[in-house]
Amino acid sequence: MTVSYTANVASAKGFGCFLKLLFRWKGSIYKLVWPDLFVFLATYFSLSFTYRVLLDRDQQRIFEKIAIYCEKYGTLIPVSFVLGFYVSFVMGRWWEQYKNIPRIDNLAIWVNSSLIGNGDKERLLRRTIMRYACLCITQCFVQICPRVKKRFPTLEHMLEAGILMEGELEILRQIKENLPRNETQFYPQFIPIVWATSMVTRCRREDKLRNDSVVKSIIDEINKIKDQCFLLLSFDWISVPLVYTQVVTLSVYTYFFSCIMGRQWIYSEKIGSSGSDSGAKGKYGVEELDLFIPVFTVLQFLFYMGWLKVAESLLNPFGDDDDDFELNWLIDRNLQVAYLVVDEMHSGLHPQLLRDQYWEEVVPENLPHTVASEQYKDEPPISSTANVIVTKDEGEIVSPPSLRSIVNLNLNDPPGTPGLHKRGSMRSVRRQRYGSVRSNTSINSNSRKGSIGGSKFSLFKRLISRENSSKLSLPDNQQGSGDVFGSSMHVNEVIPELDENLVTIVSNKHDDEPRKPTVQEIFARQESEVPSLIFECELDTPKLTAKSEEIHLLDNLSPTKDHKQKSSNSHPV
Repeated sequence: MTVSYTANVASAKGFGCFLKLLFRWKGSIYKLVWPDLFVFLATYFSLSFTYRVLLDRDQQRIFEKIAIYCEKYGTLIPVSFVLGFYVSFVMGRWWEQYKNIPRIDNLAIWVNSSLIGNGDKERLLRRTIMRYACLCITQCFVQICPRVKKRFPTLEHMLEAGILMEGELEILRQIKENLPRNETQFYPQFIPIVWATSMVTRCRREDKLRNDSVVKSIIDEINKIKDQCFLLLSFDWISVPLVYTQVVTLSVYTYFFSCIMGRQWIYSEKIGSSGSDSGAKGKYGVEELDLFIPVFTVLQFLFYMGWLKVAESLLNPFGDDDDDFELNWLIDRNLQVAYLVVDEMHSGLHPQLLRDQYWEEVVPENLPHTVASEQYKDEPPISSTANVIVTKDEGEIVSPPSLRSIVNLNLNDPPGTPGLHKRGSMRSVRRQRYGSVRSNTSINSNSRKGSIGGSKFSLFKRLISRENSSKLSLPDNQQGSGDVFGSSMHVNEVIPELDENLVTIVSNKHDDEPRKPTVQEIFARQESEVPSLIFECELDTPKLTAKSEEIHLLDNLSPTKDHKQKSSNSHPV
């Protein structure tokens, strides 16, 4: 079972919250490392005794050269790099295996709430479905956990435990005989799942389940258990690549093998010109302290070797280590919870429907505290911007840059032209910035048609801006650049302006003012020239149609014979 110490570190107050954990033995680093540390120290002390006592001076010099060589090149082994990546990978794999351990709770709740009835048959159906699910989980655990395998070595032991019946055992034996020899070890965990789904469909045929949606939800929960079991089997079949494990093991053990020689205390002598020893000096120019026990080397061994032992124990969390998952307890728990939910709680062990004590208050105040918990009563949390205060002057809205473009747009008009409404101008500028969907999709990309449309819209703008319009002259160069009366507008820019501002201009007119022609009245006869231009003007005034006065107006606008002929032959929009 996993060693739990959360209760011992519930509060970090005081000195050394984690220091109290260093004196625990079960699941500790000492229990994992002490055999390797014993071998390491025994070898180290043996070599040290040999160097100090048994070797002569010439042999000691050879020993010193070997020690210096091991100390120099042993540090090139990337122990921290290789070991760090390996342990992080194993930790992620260990947590994924824990999250995929199947639990029976969701399926039990669904079966209890869907398969309703207190009769023996309904009770038998509920208990049988849950027993098949528990049997599938147990058979999966038998294949991946040695502890569970020792508890249920054969199917007969499951029969004695009560999670398998005699007839079901015979069916499993027959299926096992019909399967190929190399497939017999993979079949058992899926057969009870098939039985459980068949039992659910049987309940639906007998109208024990309300609708197909409930059937689907229950089968989804059963399939979820099946998928989790298969994933656990996949973790057991597919391990961490062997080469990665070998690289990590070799790096750690070879590093400490070099430390056995490289960390030995040796005589560091400077030989003078006369051949006599001039003094024992160490690496840093002073005589080294002769510690018979290598303290920091032992600490380094505990850290690196303990890191490796962590990876070894977490690589298979279903083994016999202290921190492995206790699946035997989980088997008992699944069966107990399943029968409790679908049987005992289904028979009527439910509380009565009563009003709570806060029925009149609707929203209660804080729940009461005890004397022991009163000291932990705190203020409710606040957001990080709760204390940020914006003054009235700082809260003034700054005019957006688009207003300047509106002023510049009005300055480009000739003198006497009334300005556009602010609301319409802002929308026009905004549509120029982001693009108009209607304009971009309804206007042809042909440059000739675009220039014709630009000149006509400029003319229309002058037409509706005059209070007393008597005669209008259409410029001869209609097929020119589209610059009329000193105003140059592109089609993409004018269309949204007409769509929105025409409604505002016409709706604000008084009833006594003379009626101005609309887009449909003027350009109804020009549809053949600009076929892709589509305008949808929704006016507050009654809808106008083209009559004889409109034809007369267009005749005055167009001095050419061809234009008059087109106007007389066309129909109103």
